Amino acid sequence: MSGSDQFEDWLGNSETADDQVTLGHVRGMAAMLDREEPAPDIGDPLPLTWHWMFFMPKAPQSQIGPDGHPKRGGFLPPIPLPRRMFAGAKTIQHEPIRVGDTITREGEIIEITRKEGQSGPLVFVRVQLRISSQRGLAIEEENTIVYRDEPKTAPRPPPKAELGGLSWRETVTPDPVMLFRYSALTFNGHRIHYDHPYVTKVEGYPGLVVHGPLIATLLCELARRETGNRAIAQFSFRAISPLFDTAPFTIAGGMNADENSCRLVAANNHGGTAMEAEIVFVD
Repeated sequence: MSGSDQFEDWLGNSETADDQVTLGHVRGMAAMLDREEPAPDIGDPLPLTWHWMFFMPKAPQSQIGPDGHPKRGGFLPPIPLPRRMFAGAKTIQHEPIRVGDTITREGEIIEITRKEGQSGPLVFVRVQLRISSQRGLAIEEENTIVYRDEPKTAPRPPPKAELGGLSWRETVTPDPVMLFRYSALTFNGHRIHYDHPYVTKVEGYPGLVVHGPLIATLLCELARRETGNRAIAQFSFRAISPLFDTAPFTIAGGMNADENSCRLVAANNHGGTAMEAEIVFVD
């Protein structure tokens, strides 16, 4: 079987999992985010993006690869490119998940696309997820994961962040403790987020990599605070370039002209775009 045929066989591959929205996880996330108000309690709505703490793969230690990720070939296809990243997501919230809920997730690989990028071959995997509670469908989400080769040249600087008109601003100073705590909450063993010798000497990054979902969560939390916890119908984001623990970064946002949506941006310390996001609020 050729590599191409093997990838195609994964289209339509699906996975079902159950989990529980435990109070300990929720309190841990609130502490890591340094929330000023009390953490959500049993029966309270779970803030959007916090559901990423759940349904994480629990591979046995013997099945962990050298990068700290589970070895290839479970739900996700065994693509033979060494680096993989969470490139973006679109999340539709039909109704909030609540703390204490037992939740079920159905996942399906819906598309695998190959492209040629500046750094070499890229493979994009689109995964469709449906999360339900005892009250019915809560969240539909489409995630995009990108696989790439080791870079052979220095990456180009990301485009300048468009911060004009964004009145919400906050400076985030990532550090190893923050990144370790988020890794622990999401059961993410990827060494690029907590192992400095590995990430700099093996992967060649300048420092620990800030998790893409963590950046997205920080943007969502910024909008929540600035809008008085306004209910969210849809949240989408696209990762543009990585952020590291070597310097502070900026998160910014502001309402759009329709007054029912907002634009959000994360920018590195040189003003380059790291992530772009949009929230649509419930009418």
